[in-house]
Amino acid sequence: MQQSNQEVTVTNTAELLEKVFQRLVSANKDNANDHMDFDVWEWPLGVALYGLFKYTRFTGKQEYTDFLIDWYDRHLAEGLPPKNVNSVAPLLALIHLYEQTKNEAYLNVCSEWAEWVMYDMPRTEEGGLQHITIIEDNVEQLWDDTLFMTVLFLAKMGKVTGKQEYVDEAVYQFLLHIKYLHDPETGLWFHGWSFIGRHHFGRTLWARGNCWFTAGVVEFLEIAELEGPVKRYLLEALEAQARTLAKLQESDGMWHTILTDPSSYTETSATAGFGYGILKAVRQGYLDASYAATAEKAVQAVIANIDEDGTVLQVSYGTAIGMNDEHYLNIPICPTAYGQALAIMLLTETLASK
Repeated sequence: MQQSNQEVTVTNTAELLEKVFQRLVSANKDNANDHMDFDVWEWPLGVALYGLFKYTRFTGKQEYTDFLIDWYDRHLAEGLPPKNVNSVAPLLALIHLYEQTKNEAYLNVCSEWAEWVMYDMPRTEEGGLQHITIIEDNVEQLWDDTLFMTVLFLAKMGKVTGKQEYVDEAVYQFLLHIKYLHDPETGLWFHGWSFIGRHHFGRTLWARGNCWFTAGVVEFLEIAELEGPVKRYLLEALEAQARTLAKLQESDGMWHTILTDPSSYTETSATAGFGYGILKAVRQGYLDASYAATAEKAVQAVIANIDEDGTVLQVSYGTAIGMNDEHYLNIPICPTAYGQALAIMLLTETLASK
């Protein structure tokens, strides 16, 4: 494990990034239930591939781009899984990769899936994207995860193809999810909302669910190139969340898996997601510069939880919605692709912000 007081320099951050990257791409490929498996077309890899794409674009190394091209070409040749919220996630990096390669096969796949999201994906009351997964239909449920896993892709497709209706739908989904998942009392986010029960399940303020908005909204603003009242509204939601996050951050820079429960374990993937979103928001002028200190503490905390071989430690396993806090407290901790990816995104943004 790295030293928590290690000075963050350009050199050692770049070296650490490479370790985290190599640990991710060398993960075992023999267990479909392993969230570190780099061979399963699902949401953990969707987040990972996007993190790798951002790292690849930052470094400019052709061999990393070739790695992504080889990965996608192989999986497209094998055939893709059924369409759902989580299986859309790997397409976010793919449509970005299309912009670089102009490979029409990539665009064709992305177009087919974007049309499904736009017109055939199950909807909740008020037209929300229902969080349908390979395991559960989750009828009439909104989850905060959906924004990162599906809505970012739809927005990017709208910009790439010139289909403004995609961008407009993505905007609507962000606004609707804020309406039902944002807690006006704290500025934090509930994991989900049921239109059937008219409730927020256990009302748990779960860290990684919150970070999907923190990291996702800064990406969305960049992708959709929003201005005017919608941009203002999204930034107010981010500011409200960041204000409370700054108060809840531990002295070592970490956040607890249940944000408002200091007895719950601290969790690295959420800490990386918060750090990334806040750091980028400061760089873009979305948040006041005073929040940089919160982000820098998160950077140090994540570095302190990276093992010598590049494994990001203290990451919770994939988490469905629970009806009580105990559900979240019992989620096991293990290395995951999204833990690696969120750390990669944070460390890459650290270099970009210097």
